[in-house]
Amino acid sequence: MALKRTNVYADDEDLALIKEAAARLGVSEAELIREGIHRIALAQRVWDEPIVTDDETFDLGGPVTRDDVRGAMDRALGPGESRGRGHAA
Repeated sequence: MALKRTNVYADDEDLALIKEAAARLGVSEAELIREGIHRIALAQRVWDEPIVTDDETFDLGGPVTRDDVRGAMDRALGPGESRGRGHAA
């Protein structure tokens, strides 16, 4: 990837946070700033086409409730098995 130089203005507080994070992570401040620019550029991207078409979707037969999801998880993993992120049923 070719890099191009640009100038931006930033708050002193934001720059201090970037400096602290860069030191903690062992990377340059510029690397963190480039990563931030990349993330916001991707987040604001407008796609020419939908991610999925109507042909790629399917009808679930109505609303899916929390209990429906928990029941499916219990059938797949067994009652009380870990659901990730430290949560149990």
